[in-house]
Amino acid sequence: MVAFFGMTGSALMGPVLPDMVDPLNSTREAVGWVMGIFTLSNALFMMLLGTRIDNLSHRKVLVISLTVNGLAGIAGFFAPNLPVLLVFRFIQGIGTAGMMPLVMTMIGELYESFERVHAMGRVSMTTSVGEVTAPFIGGGLAGISWNYPFLFYGLTIPLAVVAVFVLPETNATPLKRKTGIYEVVLALKNINVAYTIFMAFALFFLLFTIIIYVPFLLKDNFGFTAQGAGIALGVQGASMAVVASQAKRLSLKFSKKTITGVGFAVMGTAIIGMAGAYHLPLVFVLLLLFGIGFGVLIPFINTLITQVAPGEVMGGVVSIFNTMKFVGMTASSVVLGLILLTSNLETVFIVSGLLGFGVVLMNYFVYKIL
Repeated sequence: MVAFFGMTGSALMGPVLPDMVDPLNSTREAVGWVMGIFTLSNALFMMLLGTRIDNLSHRKVLVISLTVNGLAGIAGFFAPNLPVLLVFRFIQGIGTAGMMPLVMTMIGELYESFERVHAMGRVSMTTSVGEVTAPFIGGGLAGISWNYPFLFYGLTIPLAVVAVFVLPETNATPLKRKTGIYEVVLALKNINVAYTIFMAFALFFLLFTIIIYVPFLLKDNFGFTAQGAGIALGVQGASMAVVASQAKRLSLKFSKKTITGVGFAVMGTAIIGMAGAYHLPLVFVLLLLFGIGFGVLIPFINTLITQVAPGEVMGGVVSIFNTMKFVGMTASSVVLGLILLTSNLETVFIVSGLLGFGVVLMNYFVYKIL
């Protein structure tokens, strides 16, 4: 459940962005910061948390994170303009910063070997369900008004109450640990750790290309509403869920080089294809293809970081890993927003897709070293 709500922080807002432009007296480039400021906040505070997470009670931090996320989300409903909304989104990002790292860290502490792959695959299925349902929920609530989707985040407050009573404490003696930023940085010198973190950055850069810019493509070319765009984005989430459910089987059958190479190649192909997607069926096929590539990669990479990270600083390394996901999202918002400002949507999709193929090329050389 925590993983699900961690995913909705971004996915819920994607189809709503076009509907925010007029009520907030803004532009399509500016409303992209509703996503960008959230991911920036996530990145900053996840990095800060990563230096201390192995010295703190995991359950207490998670309960606080869920509460902050819910309260800031509800506050966004009442925002009168874009600057105020961005402040609330920044605060919400602080709350979300503690959610996914702790989910992954606790799974790393509770499970071993391929059972960890299986458990992480189930988390990836949950986040994929979020990818399917969150755009639909966001688009549906936006049918009432652009600000109603923010009320959905309030559900993490009762989830925090549940966590107090049912969640185990996997870091029972945090005060005895003496790990800090030096130990975490030292772990990053390991090429296995560093490259896995880079793949997380690239993966979520590509994901945000789809979440932010496909709704504009659907609105401009096919007249889609926010609700319609939400349903369309659910297609890639559905294929993610199906493929992620096979994570353990894929890991047993294929090598790391094959899984990562094929995953990024499929995603890059789907994104570049969007530049020439002038027929609606093609858009849906490409969304399906993108979801397959993402579904192959996300459980594998999430598990890989818990395997390559040193056990004594696993929480810190996993936090940095998740930080780079949000850095990727923020970079996607900023870089592709600037490209859109000076060119068009077709160029946005081509540039982003080329990054996917760049990772495939890099993958070939890195795994020759490992």
